[in-house]
Amino acid sequence: MFQRRFLFDPSLCIVCRSCEMACRNEFNTSGGERWRWLKHVAGSEGHRDHSLSLSCNHCENPECFRVCPEGTYRKRRDGIVLHDPRRCGGCGNCVRACPFGAPQYSSNTGKVDKCNFCVHRLDEHLPPACIDACPTGALSHLTINQADPPSGLRTVPGFGKVLLTRPSTRFIFSQNAPPHNKGGVQS
Repeated sequence: MFQRRFLFDPSLCIVCRSCEMACRNEFNTSGGERWRWLKHVAGSEGHRDHSLSLSCNHCENPECFRVCPEGTYRKRRDGIVLHDPRRCGGCGNCVRACPFGAPQYSSNTGKVDKCNFCVHRLDEHLPPACIDACPTGALSHLTINQADPPSGLRTVPGFGKVLLTRPSTRFIFSQNAPPHNKGGVQS
């Protein structure tokens, strides 16, 4: 099944954190939650150090959806997994179940929320805020009609296990990419 999915190229990421800041500004997240964040991955097994821009992966089989007792999650036809914080009781089951840390508890609201792929922007034919802010094009997305690029990977070092949830995020990863400045990247 084709669905909307993020595409990230670590070799183009300059670790400027524009994607993070754009997301925070778009949703005014001020309770410590981060719906998009950068993760530094130390090189290993022939791979260089790199950074990953991470958020909700809008998985094919989202665990958050499965474990929520309030039924606050739904999946759109285009694959985007949405969460309705108005119905959320703040139990945190989804936070604990997600292997990628996408749903996050807000100390301000006492509820959970997560990346919604900026559906309000997509409805206006605009890219998600994080993608719009990326100055190098390291972060982009594929629409429901676009096949994965031939060099697209389902996982890269540092991303995590993909078998259970089958995240939709894809990567273009070049082992020959030059090392990047790691200043300010949080794991």
